[in-house]
Amino acid sequence: MKKRRLLLWDIDGTLISTGAAGHRAIHLATAQRFGGEGDLDGVEIAGRTDAGIAHQVLAKYGEPLTEENVTSFLDLYLELLATELPRSQGTVMPGVMPLLQRLEQQPGMSLGLLTGNLKRGAQLKLKHYQLWHFFAFGAFADDHHDRNQLGAFAMTRAHETTGAKFLPAEVDVIGDTGHDIACGKAFGARTIAVATGSWPREQLAEYEPDFLFDDLSQHDEVIAKLGW
Repeated sequence: MKKRRLLLWDIDGTLISTGAAGHRAIHLATAQRFGGEGDLDGVEIAGRTDAGIAHQVLAKYGEPLTEENVTSFLDLYLELLATELPRSQGTVMPGVMPLLQRLEQQPGMSLGLLTGNLKRGAQLKLKHYQLWHFFAFGAFADDHHDRNQLGAFAMTRAHETTGAKFLPAEVDVIGDTGHDIACGKAFGARTIAVATGSWPREQLAEYEPDFLFDDLSQHDEVIAKLGW
């Protein structure tokens, strides 16, 4: 019988590409709130939490980083995201759907999210691409603006949902940026990088993930290498 395993997945660039719907929603929210063209120069988006992005945008435009200001900006972003998703030519990343279908059937395997998205944003995106039902729990930007703090939330939710108290050595964090790798390392998880997002393979390798794949299309190879 296979040992139990907790798989914590990033969303954007790992599970799906929204066709830049999220980026456009942030851009439009910035333009609506501050006027002009919604310039995001100097704002890092890939691998950052939605709350962290909001902090960057507000700071860029000189608005106080109060909870009220952050929340109102993010509410506007989510409203625009719901509009942008069906307008965008996005996709589920190669191999993701059949891999998740196989993994959810594996005894001892638990699937969760570890994402910089707000929970409402994660739900909007994954429901649109018919992936939401694979994940019973997760850690989100609602929990903390610093991605490296999200591991503890994910572990707690996994315990609450499954009844199992996973050790860090029993956890895999799967993502497409160095921020995902750093997040996994921050709480002792095994890190799996996939070069399907905006970070090329060479840049990901600099963060020394435990495993690095071009994509997840070769299911048998991925499952064999990772012991899933």
